[in-house]
Amino acid sequence: MPTMPSRSKDNPWKLKTPPGTSDYTMHTDEKDGKKILVCTVGNTVLHYDARCISDLHAMLKKAGDWVELGGADEQKPAKEGTVEAWGRSEANPVGGWYGLKKGLRGRFGVYVPPLMEELGLCELEHNAKNNRMRAK
Repeated sequence: MPTMPSRSKDNPWKLKTPPGTSDYTMHTDEKDGKKILVCTVGNTVLHYDARCISDLHAMLKKAGDWVELGGADEQKPAKEGTVEAWGRSEANPVGGWYGLKKGLRGRFGVYVPPLMEELGLCELEHNAKNNRMRAK
């Protein structure tokens, strides 16, 4: 399992959404004794459980092929079989949402995959829509 490197708020990862249309940053922090990813998109701040990186990598390895991202806001249903659906599923290793801020728990399939690509853990498509990822 890959270990999650740390980055401070002063030295975040500078990332782009898979289609390359939006810039955002991610850094690591701790909340309630848990390592988290802090994703800042404009004025919006989302939190994800940092273990999502190793858990998603393991899921992609097991899948063995491309998996559609399927990003969606928390209030919208996620397409079955996508990274987004897995990031909310009771069948994943945390038994539900990797997103930690109620109301802003979605978009897992949009913001987490580019970080995994930056970390060298996956291949990621960069089409206008319907992007996919697979483990390296």
